[in-house]
This record gives sequence, structure tokens and C-alpha cells, in this order.
Amino acid sequence: MNAVEQSKQKFIDTWGALGSDWGINKSVAQVQALLLVSDKALSTDDIMEALKISRGNANMSLRQLMDYGIIYKKVVAGERKEFFVAEKDVWKWAIRIAMMRKQKEINPVLVILKDLKNDTKGDKTAEGKAFNKMVGEIQSFTDQISTMADKVFESNRGELLLKLLKVIM
Repeated sequence: MNAVEQSKQKFIDTWGALGSDWGINKSVAQVQALLLVSDKALSTDDIMEALKISRGNANMSLRQLMDYGIIYKKVVAGERKEFFVAEKDVWKWAIRIAMMRKQKEINPVLVILKDLKNDTKGDKTAEGKAFNKMVGEIQSFTDQISTMADKVFESNRGELLLKLLKVIM
């Protein structure tokens, strides 16, 4: 195995481990990594062989990545198999993943915090006031994070995020 192949394998292994840390199935992350570093479209069989995973695992991973909108089917002339390619524009796929994570993780928290605040707003006891204050502070913070995320997602190629990083650094 040459240096490039070794580096590709290290990237795939590392991306899979990071995916697990981020709450993404290891195989899903590895399939994305494999497609990112591949210079050609890969079939399900190619993916199974390269990653040593089952057909079911490969299909489930491909389906999830297509749902995220970060890999695509590609027609290869003369082939009956389905082939897949990754979105190579880092900003496009990173923003898509971040938007999905926000929808799944932040938006539901905002709804729950609003409900909790409404459920206890009439409680004038010390405990009720303290609870309502804490929920309000968490809601305010989460709202700000949500608004900032929306602004970053709307900016062209992450320009706002880059500007924010320059201010912080």
C-alpha cells in the first residue's frame, strides 16, 4: 500500500471514529469518508469490499447519507449497478449536516423550554420563580445559538462563520 492509500485509509478510520463521537454510526461516517477520498463513483459492492461491511450496512449507510443530501447516485454508462459519489464541497455538506443536527437537536429543545416556561409562569412560589428563571436563561441562550446557526447557514459558503472565527481568534 503506497503513502496515499495509507493516508486515505487513515482518514477513513479517523472519520469513522469521529462520527461515533458525534453520534453518527461509524459505518455511515466511513462510507462518506470513502466516497470523499474516491476519485471515481463507487458501487455498493465497491464500498462493501473496501470497508469490509455487509450489504445491509452499506445500503443503510448510503440511504442515510443520501437523506442528508451529501452523497448522490451517479449513472455510469453501460452499468446496471448503482454508483455513488460524495458532495466534495466541504461547505455544502457541512452546512447540510449542521442544519439537520439543528432541526433534530436544538429546535425540539426550544419547543420544550417554551412549554416549560408557559407551564410554570403562573407559579409565584420561590421554587417556581427560580425554575422559571433558569428555564428562561437556558431558553434565551438556546435561542441565540439557534439564531446564530441560522445566520451562518444562510451565509454564502460560511462567510459569516469565517468572520466570527476571525473575531474570536
